[in-house]
Amino acid sequence: MRALVQRVTRAAVSVDEEVIGEVGVGFLVLLGVGHHDDAAIADQLADKVAKLRVFADGDGRMNLSLEQVGGACLVVSQFTLFGDARSGNRPGFSAAAAPELGEELYQRFVTRLRERKVPVATGSFGAAMRVELVNDGPVTLWLDSDELFGARASGPAGRT
Repeated sequence: MRALVQRVTRAAVSVDEEVIGEVGVGFLVLLGVGHHDDAAIADQLADKVAKLRVFADGDGRMNLSLEQVGGACLVVSQFTLFGDARSGNRPGFSAAAAPELGEELYQRFVTRLRERKVPVATGSFGAAMRVELVNDGPVTLWLDSDELFGARASGPAGRT
């Protein structure tokens, strides 16, 4: 799984001009699922996001988690995080999970965050969405389960 995590002061996702999910202070998580991912990886990645200490403490240091600042997550499915543009100009998406597995693990990730008491808003899996955000910092982190947890890697140099 891959997550692009952006610390935000606010974020919203819309489908057909209607806002379907929004948060204030917290994270916008763009989440991609690979064909080799499973429930254990979804749980591990959700736990990692919930525990990230990237919010300022009293000394201005990035030292606090979502829970400590009362933050929330807006989680948006993003299969294009598995786009491979190494050859040519049109990315290939063969490393992305099939929609059924992608949606199952996307929902698992969201459920795990909620189990950790993180308020979560979501996009609509598979829909054409518009995402708006105010990136705070800016702080943006790339989390890849293959790199973080030694998940089953495929492709050149262990990358999918």
